[in-house]
Amino acid sequence: MADYTADFCDKYPDKVAVLGPGFQNYGAAMMCQGKIVTIRLNLNNSDLITLLRDEPGDGKVVVVDADAAYFAIVGEMLMQFAHKNNYAGIIVNGYIRDTQQIKDIPVALFALGTCSKKSIPVTAGERDIPLSFGGIEFRPGDYLYADADGVIVTAEAF
Repeated sequence: MADYTADFCDKYPDKVAVLGPGFQNYGAAMMCQGKIVTIRLNLNNSDLITLLRDEPGDGKVVVVDADAAYFAIVGEMLMQFAHKNNYAGIIVNGYIRDTQQIKDIPVALFALGTCSKKSIPVTAGERDIPLSFGGIEFRPGDYLYADADGVIVTAEAF
């Protein structure tokens, strides 16, 4: 990524949406960019496991909406899958765990915070749908750029 999110906001103020406050990066990659893949979860991350484990990432960013429920969505195993399958990053409207184990995995992981507990009941999620949280909309196929200053979304790649 040659430019930073602040540079894109300065250059294209009418073309970017900025994710609201509260998200921080827990992954080893300090920046990420890529085409968005979306998934909405309902109390369980089994569909996210399948996505990260079984599908090539090709440098994409997975945006996960867990409705900010207080349980862990992503941990060490999912980060390893994301790295192995070449995902650039994961943005979670929710919480993560295993921060000590994932801090060296070179994938960006933005989330609201940490929680030790995961949700056990298996429930179905929804893939490739528009998601809305943090004051912006994430649409499959849009582009996401993230760094230490924040997360931005745009309809086209810069």
